[in-house]
Amino acid sequence: MEWKNLDTLTSFEELSKVAEVDLTKVMSGENGAERVKKYSTPMAEGLAYNYAAKKVDDNTLAALAKLAEEAQLSEKFAALYNGEVVNTGEKRLVLHHMTRGQLGDAVEADGVDKRSFYVEQQNRIADFANKVHAGEITNAAGEKFTTVVQIGIGGSDLGPRAMYLALENWAKKNNTFKMEAKFISNVDPDDAAAVLASIDVAHSIFVLVSKSGTTLETLTNESFVKDALKNAGLDASKHMIAVTSETSPLAKSDDYLAAFFMDDYIGGRFSSTSAVGGAVLSLAFGPEVFAQFLDGAAEEDKLSLNKNMLENPEMLDALIGVYERNVLGYPATAVLPYSQALSRFPAHLQQLDMESNGKSVNRFGESVNYVTGPVIFGEPGTNGQHSFYQLLHQGTDIVPLQFIGFKNSQIGTDVVIQDSTSQQKLCANVAAQIVAFACGKADDDRNKNFEGGRPSSIIIGEELNPKTLGALLAHFENKVMFQGFLWNINSFDQEGVQLGKVLAKRVLAHDTDGALKVYSDLLNI
Repeated sequence: MEWKNLDTLTSFEELSKVAEVDLTKVMSGENGAERVKKYSTPMAEGLAYNYAAKKVDDNTLAALAKLAEEAQLSEKFAALYNGEVVNTGEKRLVLHHMTRGQLGDAVEADGVDKRSFYVEQQNRIADFANKVHAGEITNAAGEKFTTVVQIGIGGSDLGPRAMYLALENWAKKNNTFKMEAKFISNVDPDDAAAVLASIDVAHSIFVLVSKSGTTLETLTNESFVKDALKNAGLDASKHMIAVTSETSPLAKSDDYLAAFFMDDYIGGRFSSTSAVGGAVLSLAFGPEVFAQFLDGAAEEDKLSLNKNMLENPEMLDALIGVYERNVLGYPATAVLPYSQALSRFPAHLQQLDMESNGKSVNRFGESVNYVTGPVIFGEPGTNGQHSFYQLLHQGTDIVPLQFIGFKNSQIGTDVVIQDSTSQQKLCANVAAQIVAFACGKADDDRNKNFEGGRPSSIIIGEELNPKTLGALLAHFENKVMFQGFLWNINSFDQEGVQLGKVLAKRVLAHDTDGALKVYSDLLNI
């Protein structure tokens, strides 16, 4: 197996010479109808990845397949899940897939079988959550906890928060809703204060998430919460649990009812299927719902094993994205879920993608001569249509779009207005947007002219539920990983977040000079 830069691959040079597809032409009339049927790949849990409105044809796909083979994408994925050290920056294994299943060989690290370790933590969390729900673990007054609050930042907040919001209404509809969840992440005191003001702290259990046990923002917010509990006459140690590493100072502290463990082989942005997401989601919805979420992710992971690009939706999505970024030159990607439940999913994908692939050196620390990860942004439809779609339709930059849509709503309650339901109106909008972006509309009034030729894909499913959510999450996790392999970068470290932290500590220690001192003075630090 060889790790080579993208621009050294013969197949990449061939890809750059493939004729660009005229999207407006191929998506118009009966041509478009045939493409929509042809360019679709099944995903797990009844989902489908449809890329008919992308600038690809059979010639493009043939070139992408050659690129996948020469870049050894399948082999590199196998190396990852079989326990090779693919996180070269931190010299670590990458094992988040193992939280939801065994894709290959048994992997031993730290003297233990890692699959068994993750299952053990899931079982411990399930037992704890069941006891909380049954009233066997209570507050000091013997009363049930009714709210769970996660304290974390970055991957300890964005993923779990997005997953909770995605399943909250589904759980209420299906009678699996156990406890309301809240999240405190920002070190801004207004964040913690607002959450604490919205809950009954006496009936709340707090989940502190910090792998190292030293994350400044998280420990600051923990102190904020502990002060609130103390001021309410409550013993904080009876209201808090920790999700941390076995070697952190939190692991065996008497300050917590229990501690559940993660390890260094799961990065924060890949941690929603670990104890980081498991504790809060199991408390909120029950361990059975979290298990269904894991099952959906595991089924999608299995598709990522497929060596045939056309039967591997994650690899295909990744390759098309690299073609758009490195050949067509598009700088950004918009993620547009037509589901209010996925309102924070784009924010999670921002971290997943941009923290993973926002790199300018390869795996060996050498500068690359090509662009890597795109800017990721998005909002749920139809809200986004009334916000930034103007630029997407008629702006000077072409921005590839990734739509997500479901045929049915989560709750099932709807209303008929003007001969159609709200859900039908939602789905009508996403269908219309795909064609509008691709085909455009000619008009002599240049202000009303739409050039079209703006590519998109859509992931379509029946309903957003725990299993489809797991499959959706795994799709994007694996897509990001495949793109990192193509760019020959390390998608699993995040040195870019460190420098600001170091300088912030200097500011707080009043060890500043130059511009740093002036800015510190301006902010009255």
